[in-house]
Amino acid sequence: MLKTVVLSMNITVKSLRSVRCLSSRQGGAMNVFDRSMKRKQKQWASSLLDSDKYDYLRDEAGSRVADRVYDVSRTFPLALDVGCGKSHVAEHLSKEIVERLFLTDISDSSLRNRRKCEIPGHCVLADEEFLPFKENTFDLVLSSMSLHWINDLPGALRQIYQVLKPDGVFIGAMVGGETLYELRCSLQLAELEREGGFAPHISPYTAVTDLGNLLGRAGFNMLTVDIDEVQVNYPGMLEVMSDLQGMGESNCAWTRKSLLHRDTILAAAAIYKEMYGNEDGSVPATFQILYMIGWKPHESQAKPAKRGSANVSFANLSKISKLQTVHQKTNEKP
Repeated sequence: MLKTVVLSMNITVKSLRSVRCLSSRQGGAMNVFDRSMKRKQKQWASSLLDSDKYDYLRDEAGSRVADRVYDVSRTFPLALDVGCGKSHVAEHLSKEIVERLFLTDISDSSLRNRRKCEIPGHCVLADEEFLPFKENTFDLVLSSMSLHWINDLPGALRQIYQVLKPDGVFIGAMVGGETLYELRCSLQLAELEREGGFAPHISPYTAVTDLGNLLGRAGFNMLTVDIDEVQVNYPGMLEVMSDLQGMGESNCAWTRKSLLHRDTILAAAAIYKEMYGNEDGSVPATFQILYMIGWKPHESQAKPAKRGSANVSFANLSKISKLQTVHQKTNEKP
């Protein structure tokens, strides 16, 4: 059974206040998103009576993150799920793989309504930007579909790196830059036509070309970054926006426009269907999901050979293949 706990745990937990102070001293971090608004959005979404029907995207991403955990073929004594929501990753894991799990989220409603799983663990109410754990604590850190709302993503990745033990692994998923391009373009064109200008209605997302650099700067090595595109069909644009609200994924950028005029919405819905509509009358919404794996360095890990240490030229690879063929034929002779 999972249980909600206060920060005075036996596990190596440090004061949340000290982490906030450290962040404020560092300075220079971008402040794109209203984190207080995002907390309210997640609280509202997770308290809906039918909230489970909006979890399809998080469930899909969570299962794919869990698949990557199984690919590591290792048992993790202690793991952390950052921005867990309703525990969309943990429900796909077994206690043979993860022996003990800590779940963190900014929404206490999400933690209360979390899914059941067989892994013993604890819930900690904490912001993804201020992880209240000491260094070298966890063997595995997970994060699924929450890092795209972080203001200081480089800082958050550094904190994840710090709480990992040497040879620990971080496996995460976040929304990428091409997500909801259909909705973004439709709203922009409609506002240009009806209001003579447009405001950002879709939050900015991280590009896949930047993610590897961010992981490397945080200190991770043996990096893996890959992309999945999940396309969901809806009856119309209004249903897309309704589901985003039900997911708690509404825009929370400080520069967001608080009001959309009725004429603009109707025009955007028509543009959406005209430009991207399917033959059956439905419209697609594309979610680009970036998956990342990074390891904290350890002396036991494989290391690349020194530059210039190779004793075989690429030009001779074809000859090596021929020699291997001849050698095999020689061994096959009686």
